[in-house]
Amino acid sequence: MKGNLKWKKDYGPEWYTNYTGPRSTPTITDGLLYFVSGRGVAFCMDTKSGEVIWKIDMFENFGAQTTSWGIAESPLLDGDRIFLTPGGPEHNVVALDRFTGETIWTSKGNGEQSAYCSPILVQHNNTRLIVTMTAESVLGIDAVYGQPLWRIAHKQGNKINANSPVYAEGRIYSASGQADTTKGHLMIELSEDGRTAEAGWRNEEWFNLLGGIILHEDCLYSSTFDKKEWYCLDAGTGHLNYVSDQVAGGATIFADGLFYCYGTDGVLALIEANKDGCKVISSFEVSLGSKEHWAHPVIHEQRLYVHHGDALMCYNIADE
Repeated sequence: MKGNLKWKKDYGPEWYTNYTGPRSTPTITDGLLYFVSGRGVAFCMDTKSGEVIWKIDMFENFGAQTTSWGIAESPLLDGDRIFLTPGGPEHNVVALDRFTGETIWTSKGNGEQSAYCSPILVQHNNTRLIVTMTAESVLGIDAVYGQPLWRIAHKQGNKINANSPVYAEGRIYSASGQADTTKGHLMIELSEDGRTAEAGWRNEEWFNLLGGIILHEDCLYSSTFDKKEWYCLDAGTGHLNYVSDQVAGGATIFADGLFYCYGTDGVLALIEANKDGCKVISSFEVSLGSKEHWAHPVIHEQRLYVHHGDALMCYNIADE
């Protein structure tokens, strides 16, 4: 494994107004690759050649609403369907045939802008839900028919609700940055059939603009954007267990009982944590690449992949 280029494919204009380039992580299955450009064009490509099988412009086809920082959504797949969030009054969330790009359903949702959030699929008892965040809301939508089921207000002043929600045992957890009246972290309780929901608790003192939240052993692990605040909340109450200044806020992933924290300062740290505290096992500086350290690391077959600007790095994390 040398990191040699197998192919590349020009796919058209990209977002350049600010933070130039794509924001979408590709989704790959069965020899097909799906991603969304910063200008709102969804693509299906052949993974072996890069050949475009179909593409859909969400502005032209679904009246997508313009956002301040481009479209930042990774496609969600379920069986023969792909789910996307154009945002807007008529086609807020859509389901397409992933082989052809043909529309299966569109949902008005709450009619808000997309908010840089990738949706999740939730199987709650006998109900399949698409759960996502738009500009001022957390939404639950029937995954089969596209019917909007419930909405919980969650506002961030810049309309950035960028963290994908997390689901576990009938509860939805969401987080956003500071600003406005319903900022911070939110827990939502689903009804038995998942077709209604209500806010459980809110924590409006601790914020996470982007980077993701991790639920582990009845605790939520999160971090403050561009600050050395990595913290643990009680998932049942939302109360703060502790905050650590050992690493900067940023993208956090979890594997084999450990946290991999890629801070916006360019330091990637391996952390052991529980409800009582945390410790940094090791860390290193990501020295290649340029500009913002925002991309989420990926672990596959005991290798850690880190993307920074025009650089892609692979680290061996197998136990010796």
